[in-house]
Amino acid sequence: MNHYFYNISGGNTRSLLPAAVAALLDGIAKVIPAALLVDIFNTIYVSFAHPETGLNIVRMWVVCLILLVWLAVEYAAYTYLYDKTYKAAYSLAASGRLSLAEHIRHLSLGFFGKRDPGDITNLLLSDYGQVEHTISHNVPQLISAVILPVLALAGLIFMDWRMALAMFVAVPFGVLLLWLTDSIQARLSESHVRAKNEAASRLQEYLTGIREIKAHNIGGKRFERLRRSFDQLKRASIRLEGVMGPMIMGAMLLTRSGMTLMIVTGSYLLIGGKLSLSVFLLFLLVGIKIFEPLTVVLMNYGEMRYSAYSARRIMEVRQEQRMQGSEAVPSGEPIVFDHVTFGYDAGIPVLKDISFTIQPNTITALVGPSGSGKSTVTRLLARFWEIQGGSITIGGQPIRESDPERLLADISMVFQDVYLFQDTIGNNIRIGNMEATQDEIEEAAKRACCHEFITGLPQGYDTPVGEGGSTLSGGEKQRVSIARALLKDASIVLLDEATASLDPENETAVQQAINELVADKTVIIIAHRLKTIQNADQILVLDQGKLVEEGTHDQLLSKHGLYENLWSTQQGADGWRVK
Repeated sequence: MNHYFYNISGGNTRSLLPAAVAALLDGIAKVIPAALLVDIFNTIYVSFAHPETGLNIVRMWVVCLILLVWLAVEYAAYTYLYDKTYKAAYSLAASGRLSLAEHIRHLSLGFFGKRDPGDITNLLLSDYGQVEHTISHNVPQLISAVILPVLALAGLIFMDWRMALAMFVAVPFGVLLLWLTDSIQARLSESHVRAKNEAASRLQEYLTGIREIKAHNIGGKRFERLRRSFDQLKRASIRLEGVMGPMIMGAMLLTRSGMTLMIVTGSYLLIGGKLSLSVFLLFLLVGIKIFEPLTVVLMNYGEMRYSAYSARRIMEVRQEQRMQGSEAVPSGEPIVFDHVTFGYDAGIPVLKDISFTIQPNTITALVGPSGSGKSTVTRLLARFWEIQGGSITIGGQPIRESDPERLLADISMVFQDVYLFQDTIGNNIRIGNMEATQDEIEEAAKRACCHEFITGLPQGYDTPVGEGGSTLSGGEKQRVSIARALLKDASIVLLDEATASLDPENETAVQQAINELVADKTVIIIAHRLKTIQNADQILVLDQGKLVEEGTHDQLLSKHGLYENLWSTQQGADGWRVK
């Protein structure tokens, strides 16, 4: 149980204490009126049983006054409960989501490679929603339902131990039934959560890839992965309800049988003159107040068991090792790859013992066949992944020891596939420097050759660009990303062939923007069109994860190796025409 509370509270079990206390106070506040009602009934009963004493009007008025005052106490207890459970739970969940998102931001990209993007989305939304409901409803009810019966038993046993024993004798058996079936419920809950997350992931995949699905006519019944995931969710849901429902209902009926046993016992004692009517009524009213939250908890036990798996999933991500490092990153210093080995999957190296040096304020081009490891080099320099052998240093300092935030602050990246956030075009540029003024944003846009088309938009820099920049063309998105990089003004620039898929007009504009970006910077460019990197200070030729050639354009052509072969092939392709 401690492990359960630890997981659902995100490791902060003390945050659940105020809600538990509030629920207990609210439960006690609801029990007191039962005792006062019994006192009123007893006063009336005595006046009929002993007419000579008459009705104690003063006592009746005092008890009624206490009841009225107690209504205010109950309201205060409920208000306190609301603040410490619902408000606190929603605040805890909101801060927890932000904290988890921040934690995920500091993980290496290897973490994302191992998980489905839809699964991470479900983690932040669905799983946290389940935990949020548990914190706000189930946990306070659980604690109240456990402590109140214990307190009630301790008080009622002194009034009549037989009635107290009859009331609570069945409770351990109901709890035992739940405990015996706990492992079954845990497996069913985990299976259902996995099925739900799989269905959500497949749905997200379906919507994201709807263009390809329509283009290749694989929608509808032919999209088997989506259909199978929903079928699996249906079966998991039926198993969950069909098996857990009877288990929980059986435990609930077994527990509530204590009320029936208490009534039978009380009736027997009452007829035999061994129990007063007022005590019987007290047990009856208090029993109703005690068994009400206990019944609710038993009904919600399946939901609590269900949330336990969601909480465990969240904690597993929280325990993922964040990228470490605290040193400042040297600026304007040589970048050295020294016998670097790396693979995305264990045992399958992508880079194999490569070594090279990049001098500051120079342009280095990475060329080679597809899959040779060019993009991997830039990702490793940005420390998206950790290398498995060798070292990468800047100014002699291993980037493993560098603060990841400071390292990325010194690197600008422009990739072929540009992603823009669903925001205004101005705010998308401002991502490069969140403190930038409007004038600085416009200056960066002018240098990136995109100011003219931005001012031609209906709302200028305040024009929304849609999810992923869907309202802009490929060339426009490229220029916006370059403006973002210009605004960041980092000393290291990584370019993943930003002009490879552009038309000639856009390519000219983007090339001009790139020339503005790379001035006085250390530049690493992944080149597919070799004619664009003829003037690079050095060219590194990769093949099957190895560095096979390095030098300038002229030096590499004179070696008659892989680079010369790639160059000849592209020169021949330039003359290709449809016949």
